[in-house]
Amino acid sequence: MTLNRKFVLDNRPKTAASADNFRMIEETLPALQDGQVLIRHHYLSLDPYMRGRMNDTKSYAQPQALGQVMIGGTVGEVVESRCDKFRVGDHVVGMGGWQLYSIVDGHLPGAIRKVDTRQVPISHYLGAVGMPGVTAYYGLVHIISPKAGDTVTVSAASGAVGSAFGALAKARGCRVVGIAGGQEKCDYVVNTLGFDACIDYKQHADAVSLSRALHAACPNGIDGHFENVGGKVLDAVMLRTNAFARIAVCGMIAGYDGVPLPMAYPALILVNRLKVEGFIVSEHMDVWPAALQELGQLVGSGQFRPRETVAEGLDSAPEAFLGLLKGRNFGKQLVKLI
Repeated sequence: MTLNRKFVLDNRPKTAASADNFRMIEETLPALQDGQVLIRHHYLSLDPYMRGRMNDTKSYAQPQALGQVMIGGTVGEVVESRCDKFRVGDHVVGMGGWQLYSIVDGHLPGAIRKVDTRQVPISHYLGAVGMPGVTAYYGLVHIISPKAGDTVTVSAASGAVGSAFGALAKARGCRVVGIAGGQEKCDYVVNTLGFDACIDYKQHADAVSLSRALHAACPNGIDGHFENVGGKVLDAVMLRTNAFARIAVCGMIAGYDGVPLPMAYPALILVNRLKVEGFIVSEHMDVWPAALQELGQLVGSGQFRPRETVAEGLDSAPEAFLGLLKGRNFGKQLVKLI
């Protein structure tokens, strides 16, 4: 019998999320049924979207259910199988949640998929060569659709999505400018990730000041922008957009605690004939194979060296998640479970 430990959502946050919103449960897992697979998770992914799912509000996905294991991407190893599609020892990625083990129907399409860890470290399948990387790919390739020489910007540039966006954009010959919080992150974005410039939004009290910095970094204006944050960052970018610029909206983390995020300059959508498109990467599964192939090549060749922040042990997940929401992580935030 296998003893599992998991975090469930115990109650919903009224304002900012806290560790008290989560509760640890221990359970003995049942024996496998025909077609099922038992997976021992090696890493858990922590992502900003989880904060939105904690709210009981209308959104693009159902809220996280109270008393149920917290949603989350996982990568791990098959330790028992009663499914002919998976063998013991296979490395797989899926949505196992905040727990040590998961039991999955191996025949359910898309529930888990095998990954090759010979050239790409297993943890990268939750970041650069996983959902965050594909998110960056879709926003860049299918919404912004830049040509060589275009100037593109991305908020949360040092994070998992932002760093992948930069690697993909540079590979297409773009001028890439990041927006991040703190000089250390900006230095990493430029010196390690190879962005052309990075602006520390913490040095600017309002959108006008941040927009002036963007003007200096983007003298030819902004042709495309990938938005993870919203608020004054998006306002500042819109002030520097060129005519017919494209904005891919992936996240609005500045408003996840329920604070409204008014747009300061909505008339610019008309004046500059902007294309502003929100998207959810799970609704575009057809692009995943091409995206994962390109991202795997960039990582495997060393052209893209993603950074990870790794918390140790399942017990650390709540505090690591809260730190992510406050921007304390560098690159992809993970929890090592084994």
